[in-house]
Amino acid sequence: MIDDTLARTQVVEAADQLFYARGVQAVGMDAVRTAAGVSLKRIYALFPSKDALIAAVLERRRAQWNAGIAATAERADTAREKILAVFDFLDGWFREPDFNGCAFINAYGELHDGNPDVSRTVREQKASFQRYVADLVRDAGGPETLAAQLAILAEGAQTTAAIAGTPEAAAQARAAAEVLLGAALD
Repeated sequence: MIDDTLARTQVVEAADQLFYARGVQAVGMDAVRTAAGVSLKRIYALFPSKDALIAAVLERRRAQWNAGIAATAERADTAREKILAVFDFLDGWFREPDFNGCAFINAYGELHDGNPDVSRTVREQKASFQRYVADLVRDAGGPETLAAQLAILAEGAQTTAAIAGTPEAAAQARAAAEVLLGAALD
C-alpha cells in the first residue's frame, strides 16, 4: 500500500491532467480514481470533497507557474529582461502539446458562480502574478501603471493562445511589452 503523500500526489496529478484536458465539471471522481490508481475511499480520506481536490490541483498549478516563471527569469540579468522573460515562458508553455489555456481561467469560467473557494484561489493567483510584475516594473524604474498593462498582456496572450490554438500570441504580447517598456523607461 502506498503512503498518503504518494497517494495524494498521484490523485492530484491525475485530477490535474483530467481537469485540464476535459474540464472540471466533465470529470467525475470515478475517472480520477481510475487514472490515479487509488480507491475512492482513499481519495475521499485524502480530499473530503471534489472541491478540496480542485483546490489542491490549483495549488499544484500555482507552484508550476511560479517555478516556470522563476526558472525563465533566472536567465535574465535586469528587471526589464525578467519582465520580457515572462513572455518567453509563455511562448514555451503555449508550444507544449497539451496546452489548453490557463487552468485558473478555465476553472474560474466553469465554477466561479458555485464555488467561492475557486474564485478566491484564482483571484489570489492573478493578484500574485500582478504583484510579481509590479515588483519587476518598480525595480526597472517604471511607473506603477505599467505593471497592470504588462500583466494584462500576459493574461490576454494566454486566452488568445488557447482560443486561437496558436503560440504566436506570446511573441505578439512580448513585442507589445517591448513597446510599453520602451515608452516608459527609455
